[in-house]
Amino acid sequence: MHEFLFEYHRVPPTTWAYLSSLLILAIFFKFSRLWSIRNFDLIGLLLFAPGLLMVHFGARSGAEFAEHSGYVWLFCISAVFLIRLLVDPIMVRRPLLEPNLSVGGLTFLGAALLIFLMANVVTSAVSSKDLMAAQRAHEMLMRQEVREGDESLATNGPGHTWLFLIPAISTQSIVADEPVDGETAQLSSSGGRFLVNAATARTVTILSHLAIVIALVLIGYRHFDNMKTGIAAATLYLLLPYTAIWTGYSDHVLPAAILIWALESYRRPLVSGMLMGWAIGATYFPVFLLPLWVGFYWQRGRARFVIGVLISIALLVSTLALTSSDLASFLAQVKLMFGWRVPMMTDLGGFWKYHVPEYRMPVLAAFAALSVSFAIWPAQKNLGTLMSCSAAIMLGTQFWHPQEGGVYMAWYLPLLLLTVFRPNLEDRIALSVLGEGWFRSNRPRSESVDQAA
Repeated sequence: MHEFLFEYHRVPPTTWAYLSSLLILAIFFKFSRLWSIRNFDLIGLLLFAPGLLMVHFGARSGAEFAEHSGYVWLFCISAVFLIRLLVDPIMVRRPLLEPNLSVGGLTFLGAALLIFLMANVVTSAVSSKDLMAAQRAHEMLMRQEVREGDESLATNGPGHTWLFLIPAISTQSIVADEPVDGETAQLSSSGGRFLVNAATARTVTILSHLAIVIALVLIGYRHFDNMKTGIAAATLYLLLPYTAIWTGYSDHVLPAAILIWALESYRRPLVSGMLMGWAIGATYFPVFLLPLWVGFYWQRGRARFVIGVLISIALLVSTLALTSSDLASFLAQVKLMFGWRVPMMTDLGGFWKYHVPEYRMPVLAAFAALSVSFAIWPAQKNLGTLMSCSAAIMLGTQFWHPQEGGVYMAWYLPLLLLTVFRPNLEDRIALSVLGEGWFRSNRPRSESVDQAA
């Protein structure tokens, strides 16, 4: 950014955590209603920052105590928000608490934040530890052998191999990056192939963030009948320290962008199902959303939604054939995409790196039971419960993620912000908002959403 702005220096993550926290409180905190749920939600969102900073510092500097403490902190705050999301469906009285800033001010601030964050993505170098992924991508496109146990594919957990091969772009750092070793330096200087991979990573990341911001604004305008609420959610997303630190990580933001657009398209079950299928194929974990979403569409639209999911998954599976040298290689990638493997008990990262891995199994079993229970609870599902319960499921995946559970906040953060800002949506059920045809949807209700105090 200093190439465009004279003497510009990036704000360090710790400093940004302080500044953004003050901005968030000034813009969104309701000083006239200190004991409102909105205020408690804001405080909880700010409490994620210490854990994120400890994890970031520990991973970069090798300070295991700091990293371990950060994951414990994140798990504690995540547990509080999981309870908050599970009880959200019974919170019927939802007063309209608008931000303290005008629509024009929010729009200007959000646009400025988006420009600066995306400029960081454009001007930052690909992290050295992920440079090897560019070489692996070339090998796959040349249809060289892909082994089932390939660490370059399995590091981030189940999902589509192409997503894991997009290099990460580190836009913020508390400590200086380690020097690039000879092998990765040779890779980075290998010419056009590496440049294409880096450009792809930047393009995917920027478009994903832009898609999240646009979807939040559209949901506020189309489904909340209040554009200011959507702009507020988008601005808060851009302000949070998490977004500034993990801006350039496509495996965080791309699945989030697909999920939020699946929610925005909920009036068209076929489109929503296709987007859900893309999300499942990209990172596997959204598969646990299917009981909830099928339950939402059960009275109307379930066939369209399920067919949409199957179409996308079939297309994604077919793309794996392009990077497979033989049938065994293809099956290995399919298994990785759908998580067809025994839960990892060794070489774990994140929280489970420092704790007994056997304890991860009951956590996984409890999570699976929670996911299945959403098929029948709540009995009457509306758009509000679809938001809060989807956020709860994606947040719940953090507790058993094999590598960096707790850090993948983007998977649930946009849904959580919509839950925080949403009005009463009890009338937005499948029977009332969906048309009976395959490609039709009812127009939004003309009456304003109930915002009773």
